Amino acid sequence: MTGPGQPRPVLLMADDRATSFTRYAARALPPDLVLLRFAEARRDLSDAYLRQTAHLPAFWIREGVPLTEEARRYDAWAATLPRRPDRFCNPSEPRQGVAQHFAELIGLPHLTGRQVRWVRDKAAMKDRFRELGLRTARYARVATAGDVERFAAQAGWPVVLKPVDSFACVDTYRLPGPAALAGVDFGARDWLAEEHLGGTEWEVCALLHGGEVLDAWPSAMPCRPLDIVDGAMNANISVATGEGPDVDLRALVQRIATGMALDHGYVHMEFFLVDGEVHAGEIGLRPAGCEITANHGHAYGFDVFAATLDVYLGRRPNLRYGARRCVGDLLLPLPGSGTVTRITPREELLRIPGVIDAVLTVRAGDPVAARRASHNASGYVHVTGTTIGEVENRMRAVLDAFTIELTPAPRPCPGRGSGAVTH
Repeated sequence: MTGPGQPRPVLLMADDRATSFTRYAARALPPDLVLLRFAEARRDLSDAYLRQTAHLPAFWIREGVPLTEEARRYDAWAATLPRRPDRFCNPSEPRQGVAQHFAELIGLPHLTGRQVRWVRDKAAMKDRFRELGLRTARYARVATAGDVERFAAQAGWPVVLKPVDSFACVDTYRLPGPAALAGVDFGARDWLAEEHLGGTEWEVCALLHGGEVLDAWPSAMPCRPLDIVDGAMNANISVATGEGPDVDLRALVQRIATGMALDHGYVHMEFFLVDGEVHAGEIGLRPAGCEITANHGHAYGFDVFAATLDVYLGRRPNLRYGARRCVGDLLLPLPGSGTVTRITPREELLRIPGVIDAVLTVRAGDPVAARRASHNASGYVHVTGTTIGEVENRMRAVLDAFTIELTPAPRPCPGRGSGAVTH
């Protein structure tokens, strides 16, 4: 906590994609926020978002330039600021490695290279889980179709195939048998074959301060992520009513945080309950994707984004909760690529029972590009209820009422497609 007469900390935040968290920070922290951006990700930042954040100083890491040179250039640039950043936050999963290394080069709190591997490389992550005494799915690094078939001979089909550094289920597939391997480009990525677990998949988020897990918040998933990317309902439901899994989630996350020597930040983790036993799935040290973080604020009745900023600023947040309920985010479908011709207005969505907020990220006339990823959407709604089941039923009512119509994009010429796997 900043004492009387002490300067307020200044946060350098990696910013490669507009999210609810980054938008909140841009509103809440000036003049205590500086943005770190990446020229290679410029296309992912809309002109509107850049205008909304134009009041904040931003340093752009140039593409193709050695990071040590960019660090020296940053040092000269930061010297011109009224106050130099002394804290660091990276909310981006794909840029975890480069962002943390840059923070190290400029002398800010950061993850070590080994810690980055633990929270980013899924093989190193699973190895660490096992070293900490946790169950996790069997896996093997694979480089050929034969490698996958040999793994499946031990673990059985279906097999989950994923890049070791993927996120949001990008290029992640459940392969039912050997025939599905025909579309895999094993030279495109470093791949992992993983045992397909049954049971129930859950999600948990937590805040860390000084190495201590302050609290942990579970989320139910009506449909698994691998079903979501193939068209199932895309939703997460924060459970603040005691309806969650019969697991000491705070102790579970603390075991991993201690074992990975994680000091502070927002933890996002998936796990499976199989016959009553916990199997660790994957963990990330950054805010959860989609609107899961916001769900927790709505469900527990507190400012979750302010609490998250506190831990990155070196302050211990006061987790004072209000009313407890179930609240979920439902991502609205984006069924293809093309131009939007019609979409259900926000006002209509807000009239549906249980909907407490609705955000449309596209409108009529917008060009859109769908992709096979768990964050693919045309917007989202937050839905509340007294139980998981009530929230899920209300979400299905939203999907029944929601309409989006597209004029399809022209088909690409043969031979110009891309993607590591075709199914």
